[in-house]
Amino acid sequence: MSNEKITAHLRSLGMQEPGQIHANFGNPALYEAAIARNEGKLTDKGAFSVVTGKHTGRSAQDRFIVRNAVTDDTVWWDNMKDMEQSAFDRLQADMMAYANGRELFVQDLQGGADASTTLNVRVVCEKAWHALFIRHLLIRPDASTLEGFQPGFTVIDLPGFNADPEKHGCRSETVIACDFDKKLVLIGGTSYAGEMKKSVFSYLNFLLPASGIMPMHCSANHDEAGNSAVFFGLSGTGKTTLSADASRTLLGDDEHGWNEDGIFNFEGGCYAKTIRLSAESEPEIYATTQQFGTVLENVVLDEKRVPDFDDGSLTENGRCAYPIDYIPNASDTGTAPHPKNIIMLTADAFGVLPPIAKLTPAQAMYHFLSGYTAKVAGTEKGVSGTQATFSTCFGAPFMPRHPSEYGNLLRDLIARHNVDCWLVNTGWTGGPYGEGSRMPIKATRTLLSAALDGSLNGADFRKDANFGFMVPQTVPGVDSAILEPRTTWDNPQAYDDQARKLVGMFTDNFARFEAHVDSDVLDAAPLAG
Repeated sequence: MSNEKITAHLRSLGMQEPGQIHANFGNPALYEAAIARNEGKLTDKGAFSVVTGKHTGRSAQDRFIVRNAVTDDTVWWDNMKDMEQSAFDRLQADMMAYANGRELFVQDLQGGADASTTLNVRVVCEKAWHALFIRHLLIRPDASTLEGFQPGFTVIDLPGFNADPEKHGCRSETVIACDFDKKLVLIGGTSYAGEMKKSVFSYLNFLLPASGIMPMHCSANHDEAGNSAVFFGLSGTGKTTLSADASRTLLGDDEHGWNEDGIFNFEGGCYAKTIRLSAESEPEIYATTQQFGTVLENVVLDEKRVPDFDDGSLTENGRCAYPIDYIPNASDTGTAPHPKNIIMLTADAFGVLPPIAKLTPAQAMYHFLSGYTAKVAGTEKGVSGTQATFSTCFGAPFMPRHPSEYGNLLRDLIARHNVDCWLVNTGWTGGPYGEGSRMPIKATRTLLSAALDGSLNGADFRKDANFGFMVPQTVPGVDSAILEPRTTWDNPQAYDDQARKLVGMFTDNFARFEAHVDSDVLDAAPLAG
């Protein structure tokens, strides 16, 4: 794609006098530019390390979708903040004026490994390292595709631009504004790179259900025979860690679609958390942090530029971004057949849920719409004690449509392809956080392996008294005691009290969905007794 065509596109968006444009630079050229512009540092092994300032995570309260004819009746406004079209237009005009004459880095990329649904995405960045980041995270098209590239979606990322809340209809100087009619996202006032990829994900989540395609906030992998598995889960539940299994082929770690042909990755890279990352616990991910090209975001370096992944002084949300082929067992195609298993991950810090349970299709829809996990003090700014989190569809901030649309799509696909569904608790056993202990990762991996290879289906199961799902009673290689959470507590009555509290949290949260689901899903709710 020539700079003349890119310049013409930018002018059509209102950028009348674009400055120097660096189009589709590769990793070495982006490294050189980022270093020359003093945007970051090289680590001892050649990764590129950056610090994003006050924004070390997503600015969820600063995300907006323009309310217009395209979105008015299709977006779930109970969960999304709206912006008036006129406010977006003013924001666009002011951001384009800010960009006039500035040096810009443009990457022409794609979202979606399935050829029939691939979205061409043009990303325009003020920072060279942002271009490097998004080049990793989206799919890099071949030269012939670039030659005739026509963007179907555009992301403008200008962290140096500060919005005016009164003029631009936003909350603060930080803004992530999405106009699905214009197919345009404007990002200003934040250097956190994850906003770019999540904006593309949000648009695909809006676009695809109308074509009967299920977008999913999940990781995915498959075995040698092509039997694939999908892992839903919120941050901290093990979605990236458990899918990066050296014995299976990794499809992707975060965002996928499911259509009539199977599942496919939306992305071309991974964005893994690094806090307490080690070569022993997560060797494949750790190895990527030692490679040229990887972007380390908000990771502390020592005096020798060696990353200290145990130091969370900048943030607990330190990240590494890398192309998926940095993982030795990554898929070459980003596609796989229909899943044989769906895993819903939760980190139950209350110590109530069993390490694994089998779900009926109705129970799977119930837990998908619930999207439960629990956060503990120190894992996120503002969190004290233990807090239940319910993020519907395991990704509420990025799911613009009503959850029932995604839930019904998932339920139909599960039924059509006879998928086994499992709830896996990677949280606490023997008591709540502060009293019990974290679920042994070895036990979790053993249970997962038995679920994925089909052997767990032959186990003897009991019905959980609180949640009604089926729990295996014995599994080879796993201490049977942890399969019955109540017996791991020193005080069984305290377990019963905590279980009742958690059931109440589920019930209260699900009340908003009761009018949108069938009776069998309502019957799949945990038991109030």
